[in-house]
Amino acid sequence: MAKKTIADIDVTGRKVLMRVDFNVPLHDGVITDDRRIRMALESIESVLDRGGSVILMSHLGRPKGTGREPGLSLAPVAQRLSELMDRPVAFATDAAGDDARAKVGELSSSGIVLLENLRFQKAEKKGDEDFAAALADLGDIYCNNAFGTCHREHASMVAVPRRMKADGKPAVCGFLVEKEIRYLSEVIANPERPFLAILGGAKVSDKIVVIDNLLEICDAILIGGAMAYTFALARGHAVGNSLVEPDFVDRARGMLERGGDKILLPVDHHCGDRFAGDATKQIVEGDIPDGFQGLDIGPRTQETFAARIRDAKTIVWNGPMGVFELPPFDAGTRAVAEAVAAAEATSIIGGGDSAAAIEQLGLADQVSHVSTGGGASLEMLEGKSFASFEILDDR
Repeated sequence: MAKKTIADIDVTGRKVLMRVDFNVPLHDGVITDDRRIRMALESIESVLDRGGSVILMSHLGRPKGTGREPGLSLAPVAQRLSELMDRPVAFATDAAGDDARAKVGELSSSGIVLLENLRFQKAEKKGDEDFAAALADLGDIYCNNAFGTCHREHASMVAVPRRMKADGKPAVCGFLVEKEIRYLSEVIANPERPFLAILGGAKVSDKIVVIDNLLEICDAILIGGAMAYTFALARGHAVGNSLVEPDFVDRARGMLERGGDKILLPVDHHCGDRFAGDATKQIVEGDIPDGFQGLDIGPRTQETFAARIRDAKTIVWNGPMGVFELPPFDAGTRAVAEAVAAAEATSIIGGGDSAAAIEQLGLADQVSHVSTGGGASLEMLEGKSFASFEILDDR
């Protein structure tokens, strides 16, 4: 069901309390990748351009929830946001306390306040109603623009919009969440065929429910990454020292029996005798010998996968094909990324490592959509619905 977006609401002279995902990587207090901040700009600017003001709230990292931790403060994010927008961004040193109320009280039309890290308070993860009420009192309109945390029922995601709606205030989504839902829900529900899924990463256990769901709706699933070795073991192949999940071999075997020729596994592997770029390497077809581990899909598999990708009309990709951060074992991920970018298809990159890879390869602008939420995109591919989205106002 379509939800109202921030564009559907008159924001003139009103304060928009916007949940964003500013969970950016920091190194010694310096932001190393500001993509999540940049992705939020369209929704923020829409409010400011129409005479509203914005109160931004986010989490950062995994604080203990026992108070302020300087290394996980959102202060560097406020500075970077100010630089990107070329305007002042006030920073509140708490989330819903005295400083937040003071900074919000000083907001003028087209002003911005960023609240301190929500997760400095245990109440955020608990979905605490009192904490939610304090946040809700800050704004006139709620806007969810944080897809990366849409699968969490934290206070800022569910209890705050529930409280604001109870007070007669609008609760809508931002443009980023609207786009994510459109691609990861609506496009997948009605795909142009052939519909192809590409799944990689380390663990079968992370993607069991995804595979179960996609087997019902996809025409083919290509499996790479370390998770492919659990499937190879299920087929009776030797996998040497490759990473496997023994407890999931039977489950993988059942999926292979159910999926039949829908599931394509690697036919060759780029192996090393240890996890290092200067390891002794060999391309192996079939069984992987003892002393070696599979670290990437091999060249024949790259060609086979690329051919299937070229024929697809809808593509979902989640997870790298190998150790893409360790050359030369990045070749498989690069080959798949280039094939997806070149395909005449609706192409959806499902967040996490695959999103990072396609960004690093400079191909993000050649695919239809790159998700900002790894865990959230996986849960949506599992067919789950999110309370944080369902609670928003219908269009």
